[in-house]
Amino acid sequence: MAKVLVTGGAGFIGSHVVDELIANGHDVVSFDNLTGGYMENVNPHAHFVRGDVCDQELVDSLFRHHRFEYVFHLAAYAAEGLCHFIKRFNYRNNLIGSVTLINAAVNAETVRCFVFTSSIAVYGSNQLPMTEDLTPAPEDPYGIAKFAVEQELHTSRRMFGLPFIIFRPHNVYGERQNIADRYRNVIGIFMNQAMQGEAFTIFGDGQQQRAFSYISDVAPVIAHSINVPEAYGETFNVGGDKPYTVNHLAETVAAAMGVPLNVTHLPARNEVVDAFASHAKAHQYFGDLMKNVPLAEGVARMAKWARRHGSRQPSVFSEIEVWKNMPPSWRAIYKPTT
Repeated sequence: MAKVLVTGGAGFIGSHVVDELIANGHDVVSFDNLTGGYMENVNPHAHFVRGDVCDQELVDSLFRHHRFEYVFHLAAYAAEGLCHFIKRFNYRNNLIGSVTLINAAVNAETVRCFVFTSSIAVYGSNQLPMTEDLTPAPEDPYGIAKFAVEQELHTSRRMFGLPFIIFRPHNVYGERQNIADRYRNVIGIFMNQAMQGEAFTIFGDGQQQRAFSYISDVAPVIAHSINVPEAYGETFNVGGDKPYTVNHLAETVAAAMGVPLNVTHLPARNEVVDAFASHAKAHQYFGDLMKNVPLAEGVARMAKWARRHGSRQPSVFSEIEVWKNMPPSWRAIYKPTT
């Protein structure tokens, strides 16, 4: 049994990773500030600590007390579309918080592997499908922050010998997702709108393509990666293989939720149009752990969970830093600004 820290352990992906680790016999500390996660997601066999990854004193005390052997860093604010308008918040949470953890892991001298969930946002508008040997060229603050952490892990390995594994998941969905978040997780947004009798909102013409990744395609691979020594020091795309348009996704979600398809198209956002990745490398290293749940099946499973839990009032992010060029549908939820 190893001592393991999971940041974002009350969140969507993090809580599923915690479940996998506990099922595998590990002693897990689940660390989360509960801004995007819920206590109902926390595994009862985990030791839960509420806190912020940017709180250096708290982070250092956890490492001193628990002497972690493995760190799974999944805490992040992953609203890629919103990140242009919350740059300082983005870099504090997604970059500075990560560096705080890396420092603690180096100083602890007990960490056998630091597992980091990055994002295919690091690729930017790269060739398709995106492969790990491409040169990252992130086009938004979220992708920039994630790539900076990746670079820091390489530096910390060279300088201090900190072992790491980097995963680049994409468009992950499934049970426990925060469907109240209006800025990210399009499948959750659609399901919440369906339960509230609202039209699905799509930015642009809906022809942009994504490969949507059911949670069981992602969490087990991340959790069990520490048992594959050959994966140490490597970077992996992980998630769904087949890309779909957002229009097709809307049809799939409507069918799963049992509602008529009703879509409102909004002005296009400044975003990468098509983004999907190759997972050949992950298949090579992780073999049977790699799954690929079909979109309709995964959406149906999530829809069953969503209907059971009911709709949630969409969140309003209160710390906007830049108002210029914000999508009108988002700006409209705020009071007029000067």
